[in-house]
Amino acid sequence: MEADWEVEIGGQAPIIDACWEGLIDLRRFPERAGQLPEVRQLAGLADALVQLNSASSPVCTAKCDVWRPPDVDVDELDAQPEQGNCAIACYIDLLPRNHRQWPSPEKVVAECQTIGARLRKVPLRCCRADLIVRRAYVTPDWQDLGITAYLAACGSTWNQARATLASALFAFVQSILAVDPSAIAASKLQSKNAGE
Repeated sequence: MEADWEVEIGGQAPIIDACWEGLIDLRRFPERAGQLPEVRQLAGLADALVQLNSASSPVCTAKCDVWRPPDVDVDELDAQPEQGNCAIACYIDLLPRNHRQWPSPEKVVAECQTIGARLRKVPLRCCRADLIVRRAYVTPDWQDLGITAYLAACGSTWNQARATLASALFAFVQSILAVDPSAIAASKLQSKNAGE
């Protein structure tokens, strides 16, 4: 799986806002993940959000979205030209669990590098993850750094693209939870393909 990271914390760079009016605190109400409109567009998203907000997770989430990109660079997704017909993407804003978790940009960059290294071991093509370090408003009184994780996948059909993105999302969550995602993602993809 392709993976990369960058830092966008200066000037007019986008921020992560966990204080927005419609926020559903999935740490306190994990069962509400299934009610988010985005989960109807991507299999496994509700489960991913529950896991990322669980007590065993080093992060929590603030926002997510799913969309169809208008075009895709198949080279960036490690795909063949005919696999670029259909593409789907998602993002998830990740926040630290506590004030001391990412005390400096170097610490959050190191976290992104670790996650990226785990993802690059996953034997999954036609997808990628991009981790963007951003300023974050965790509460009105707590500013910190966070990560916006963008995941994208493509395929010859919409079903293939969605299945690949679901597998990439699963591997991404496992990489955050420090589970070896390579074997897990491969077995999940194989079981999905066997069911088609």
